[in-house]
Amino acid sequence: MIRLAWSAVRGAVPVAALSLCLALGAIAAEEFDVSEPEGYRTDDYRKPVPKTLTGARVIDADEAETLLKAGSAIFIDVFPRAPKPPNLPAGTVWRDLTHMTIDGAHWLPNVGYGVLSAEFETYFTSRLKNLTGGDLAKPVVFFCLKDCWMSWNAGKRALSWGYKNVIWFSEGTDAWQQAGFDLVKATPVP
Repeated sequence: MIRLAWSAVRGAVPVAALSLCLALGAIAAEEFDVSEPEGYRTDDYRKPVPKTLTGARVIDADEAETLLKAGSAIFIDVFPRAPKPPNLPAGTVWRDLTHMTIDGAHWLPNVGYGVLSAEFETYFTSRLKNLTGGDLAKPVVFFCLKDCWMSWNAGKRALSWGYKNVIWFSEGTDAWQQAGFDLVKATPVP
């Protein structure tokens, strides 16, 4: 009787371990299989992003380099700019944090939020129009960092404005550096 019980327990342990491994694997897969939301992402901007942006082409660092070298696309970095703290003591000098980007890219800070103020929406639409010469078919590459929803939001917004050739470099400057390419100090587009 004891021998039978021990045998049943011994057989159950590998089955339980396998079940646990499969369950943990499913949880890990769900973490990285992110669906596109209906609207824009409005919080937790540094979380895993979808593999797609409906209506856009998604590229990697090698494809980004090819486009950059060809000069056929406008590169737009949407990394946010840190706001000046409102309660700085009198006489305190505020210096913006240094932001590094792809050489030749245009930095349009704060245009990747899920909800844009009227001021930032105007800034985004006017700068995008200037950079593309008003050509809605001009290829435009949006990027930020890896796992950053801001570039996804910006690309989705450009699509909603009628841009036909939106390209999303989803892993942005992180993948650019990993591929061995250099970054340069960014200056926001005024």
